Amino acid sequence: MIAPAQATEAAAPAAEPVIVVEGLTRRFGELTAVDGVSFEVRRQEIFGFLGPNGAGKTTTINMLCTLLSPSSGRATLAGFDVARQQHQVRSSIGLVFQDPTLDEQLTARENLHFHAMLYDVPRSQRARRAEKVLEMVGLTERADDRVETFSGGMRRRLEIARGLMHYPRVLFLDEPTLGLDPQTRNAIWEHILELRQRYDITIFLTTHYMDEAENCDRIAIIDHGRIVALDTPGALKHEVGGDVITLRTGDGERLRKELAERFGLEAVPAPAPATGGGPAGERLRLEVESGRTFLPRLLKEVESEILAVTVREPTLDDVFLRLTGRQIREENVDKRDMMKSRIRRRRRMMRH
Repeated sequence: MIAPAQATEAAAPAAEPVIVVEGLTRRFGELTAVDGVSFEVRRQEIFGFLGPNGAGKTTTINMLCTLLSPSSGRATLAGFDVARQQHQVRSSIGLVFQDPTLDEQLTARENLHFHAMLYDVPRSQRARRAEKVLEMVGLTERADDRVETFSGGMRRRLEIARGLMHYPRVLFLDEPTLGLDPQTRNAIWEHILELRQRYDITIFLTTHYMDEAENCDRIAIIDHGRIVALDTPGALKHEVGGDVITLRTGDGERLRKELAERFGLEAVPAPAPATGGGPAGERLRLEVESGRTFLPRLLKEVESEILAVTVREPTLDDVFLRLTGRQIREENVDKRDMMKSRIRRRRRMMRH
């Protein structure tokens, strides 16, 4: 990813909230997908929802975008009530969904022009804006090809370009760069940051990519429909502690007892590396104030066999692990995914 921190610091968000959410809840029968969430998103802020699939991120966005009605609670966007003033809300937002919504029989350029027409973008500006966003996502040479000939990655890039066409007050990006290559992700974020500053756009992002979450001014970590933490990325990581140590050992239970008795430290099982195929042995994770000063004591005083050691600064993944007991990449599809078909039907109804 690009280095977004410099851009976000240069454009500190104003205090004025553009989204206000109070006790927002959505139930599907006996399933509570979103459970009484409350938060505010400030004007010109990049606000992130971080959580695994099924955590309630998309359901929350669908309520804020008027695609789902809240079961209870209240939310306003740009001063308009999402339940009672749906037309005004829809006129104020741009949407980039997880699921594709392009017209496959139209060309890329035609999709963009049709979207601009629906959002009353002046005719004199449509062509220029279309060229700019097509260039941004690397689709200039395919502008006049039908979308049905595009690969999955190309369609995703066009979805994002379309969401930026009308410079909305609030741009919702639901897993915006899912499946995209790093170069395209960088280009998209550069353009998003530029739009935020130049056109007074507020960005509401959902993601389970840790590096993407670092782009946000503030992050709400959501799990099982509830917000479990909300702060800046730096403040969230600071709560974890100084350093994270991961130990690989042949006897995890014995080492855990030693760490507790000798140092008063609680070690928890650490997930295997994402790449898999690592060496055998149990992995334990613990947090200390200074790994550099603690590690020599650890290796000298414990009797358990230690096969490998890693020391690093905390990440957002560590924050999520501490708050939920698992890493975000361990996500499992749960019952909330059964609601996706209903949401897709609502989207089709809005388009027609």
